[in-house]
Amino acid sequence: MSSVQAWTLVFVALSFGLYIYIAYASRVSTTSGFYVAGGGIPAPANGAAIAADWMSAASFISMAGIIALSTNGYGGSVYLMGWTGGYVLLAMLLAPYLRKFGKFTVPDFVGDRYSESARLIAVVCAIVVSFVYVAGQMSGVGVVFQRFLGVNETLGVIIGMAIVFLYAVFGGMKGITWTQVAQYSVLIVAYLIPAVAISQHLTGIPVPQIGFGQIMGDLNALQAEFGLDPYTGAFANMNMLNMLLMTATLMFGTAGLPHVIVRFYTARSVRAARFSALWALFFISLLYTTAPAIGAFSKFNILQQIPGTAIGSEPGWFKSWQEVGLITVDDLNGNGVIDVAGGIGKGFELAINNDIVVLATPEIAGLPAPIIGLVAAGGLAAALSTASGLLLVISSSVANDVYYKRINPQATEARQLMVGRITMGFAILVAGYLGINPPGFVAQVVALAFGLGAASFFPILFLGIFWKKTTAMGAAAGMAAGLATTLSYQIWTLPIYGGSDGILGISATSFGFVGMLINFIVTISVSQVTPAPSERMQQLVEEVRYPGRSELVVAHADGPLDDGDLELDNR
Repeated sequence: MSSVQAWTLVFVALSFGLYIYIAYASRVSTTSGFYVAGGGIPAPANGAAIAADWMSAASFISMAGIIALSTNGYGGSVYLMGWTGGYVLLAMLLAPYLRKFGKFTVPDFVGDRYSESARLIAVVCAIVVSFVYVAGQMSGVGVVFQRFLGVNETLGVIIGMAIVFLYAVFGGMKGITWTQVAQYSVLIVAYLIPAVAISQHLTGIPVPQIGFGQIMGDLNALQAEFGLDPYTGAFANMNMLNMLLMTATLMFGTAGLPHVIVRFYTARSVRAARFSALWALFFISLLYTTAPAIGAFSKFNILQQIPGTAIGSEPGWFKSWQEVGLITVDDLNGNGVIDVAGGIGKGFELAINNDIVVLATPEIAGLPAPIIGLVAAGGLAAALSTASGLLLVISSSVANDVYYKRINPQATEARQLMVGRITMGFAILVAGYLGINPPGFVAQVVALAFGLGAASFFPILFLGIFWKKTTAMGAAAGMAAGLATTLSYQIWTLPIYGGSDGILGISATSFGFVGMLINFIVTISVSQVTPAPSERMQQLVEEVRYPGRSELVVAHADGPLDDGDLELDNR
């Protein structure tokens, strides 16, 4: 065992042990504790949990790689603007109002605001979005285990499945929340330490965000030397239409992701829900302002070390990643040297997988083995924290919104918890399969989930709060149209399924905004020609818009809401 593997094993074992201990200490026996942690999480802790739930393997493992390699720097701003801008939408337009409504899941809100038919469609949407999203997380787990612990990707995914099952099933949302607080601490320390060290080494400035600006001139010069577009140049790898659509897709998708929205149900109050969003933005910004620096530093080091190197004489880190198939070299001109003139990527002599850039950064910079092991543990923390939140969405949607609300309304809490835990077990098996056979690299898969979230949930949540005449038939038709259109387009245009150029060249990851507009149009059009909601429901929607004025109590047991199920507790 190499020193890197040994240190990785130490950090992974310690962090996994901590996660399982926290989940065991936080174990629950009520549905409220299992689904929303009893609604008692303080705002700073909830903000850290939201950040961990949010900053998935895509953010930790893949985003800096996209910025460095796929988008050539500038294009990566779509991820920074989209994924952070979405939290502003969420905090302003949805979070406090949904917290006031006070339910367990997004389908729960949809069912009580609209109808039971709409609830079932929302369950399908939640499960589809969550499974697409979780595929990227489990794929990231496999990458880390494959490289740093010397096990194959399949076994790595299986180990990750087992760990998530243990701490998610023990503690439900309560255990997941406090585990995610610990996971955020691990991942942010693991991300910042190498960034600070590399910034100091390359620029003499220990603040990566400032060092990033200092190195841009040298990086652009290196790019020009090897025939690459300027690192800071606009629209080198993504045209303006796709850039605008993808930014919007990621923003509205963020505000429509069920595993993020449910986090605001765990807050102690409407006020705490608002502050949870503020804390989450702060915690997220620590990583998101550092990611562009990591991408630039890695690209600079790669261009300094690799071009012109004789094949077989590459640095140790290069060979390590080459052995697991995440770096490939094809000597197209037969000169025995790695040439990168024209680009780094598919079709050139050097192809580097986006998912390795952050994980390989400490090795590329020559940092010691303990830091490399810590970064590996951070990557696992990012992937597992998000996977657990997504799996809980799937579990709660089936156990609460299908089993309890539709099949067996008389089920005891113990029976509901049993169904939830069994569902989570099956969901983990499906997630593992998708992680072993993902439809793309980590961030690409995650971006697809954002498109589905934008196209399915955001319109009916927004209209459900701000347009009291949105009808059940309108919401059901809009969700179905948005999800079906977007999913069909993604399958049609993804390279793994044939790779059509699509409509106007719009990529699979950019189409979610179009699907969202279709959802809005269908929902509003159908609502205009179908019976309006009851007067009591319209009054309730009016009241929900003032989250600081009263707490909403929905005393709902069976079937769709009627006037007797609604009351306002002014406090």
